[in-house]
Amino acid sequence: MSKVAVFGSGSWGTAFSLVLADAGNEVVMWARRQEVSDVINTSHENTDYLPGVALPASISATHAPEEACSGASVIVLAVPSQSLRANLEDWSKHIPDEAVLMSLMKGVEVGTAKRMTEVIEEVTGIGGGRVAVLTGPNLSHEIAARQPAASVIACADESVAEALQARCHSPTFRPYTNSDVVGCELGGATKNVIALAVGMAVGLGFGDNAAATVITRGLAETARLGVALGADPYTFSGLAGLGDLVATCSSPLSRNRTFGENLGRGKSVAEIAASTRQVAEGVKSCESIRDLAARNGVEMPIVEHVAALVRGEMAPEEMLASLISRAAKPERI
Repeated sequence: MSKVAVFGSGSWGTAFSLVLADAGNEVVMWARRQEVSDVINTSHENTDYLPGVALPASISATHAPEEACSGASVIVLAVPSQSLRANLEDWSKHIPDEAVLMSLMKGVEVGTAKRMTEVIEEVTGIGGGRVAVLTGPNLSHEIAARQPAASVIACADESVAEALQARCHSPTFRPYTNSDVVGCELGGATKNVIALAVGMAVGLGFGDNAAATVITRGLAETARLGVALGADPYTFSGLAGLGDLVATCSSPLSRNRTFGENLGRGKSVAEIAASTRQVAEGVKSCESIRDLAARNGVEMPIVEHVAALVRGEMAPEEMLASLISRAAKPERI
């Protein structure tokens, strides 16, 4: 078996480690807390994030980044997007010279408005041909239950994407390849913000018409930004765009949709964040995506309104009323 290092022992990092193990890889997970790695190694279960899910013997864990990296041909990054830069500055010296890096993260960095692969390339100095992203409709609890799912692996070097595809193809997980890294990353990051808006509509008691409207217009916003940054517009009709958006906006398993529902029911951002150890990426990325759009002259009203709400400048009911009352215009603008 070939070794894969997975940096991140949360729900998604653990679920994807199962995918990799089922595909025939030896997996070493890096855990931020020593006690998490100890439990994984002794009980073969991540009791903090995926309790009740048995981990095979081909998955082990460590708190030492050098141990995780040693001998690994693939490094998978599955930490919260806003902590990537600081972590990677420490980890990069341990990355083997020929290793390929693959991001599972769906965010845009606050302050720089950089996508995660851009941050990886900047910090490590590794070229885009060895940096990939995996994205799609991948709710971690369903993946961990080995329910059928598909995803997209995007890399500037198509041969690298194909090699990663082979490493991740398990009996229940089907990865496709794509060369549109920009579109795949933007689809994954922006859908979290749209899911917050959908959740707010649901939390306020609105029905499927409102949810479908936000999902559809959110997809239009995502595509506008992507095209402005050079993405292939067809990417947004695939798994990395529409597929991920529908899953995240529709499922009660979605952190971002659930966070939005709680906002719609009157809880504050601080109250909701304090009640869970899970990260809702859209709460952090909404401001950076808004900044990215502004820098490129792209109008994204849903993203702009969610960012204003997270800043405390608007209530959920005000946000939705403001969106509906905007000047009418043709749909394809």
